[in-house]
Amino acid sequence: MARSTPWNALLARALGLGVQPGAFWRLSIKEWRAIAAPSAESLSRAAFDALVRQFPDNRQ
Repeated sequence: MARSTPWNALLARALGLGVQPGAFWRLSIKEWRAIAAPSAESLSRAAFDALVRQFPDNRQ
């Protein structure tokens, strides 16, 4: 017997984390897992900021 996906619970969890419904539905499974259950392998804010400095969006 296949289990159904608990969308209501997942959306409620996302809202509790500050993710708006429209953004929730655009998340990939990998992104959702990173938000819902961060692990030691998750990217820290400091590491993210370093990547932004290294690879800026506005290259000139």
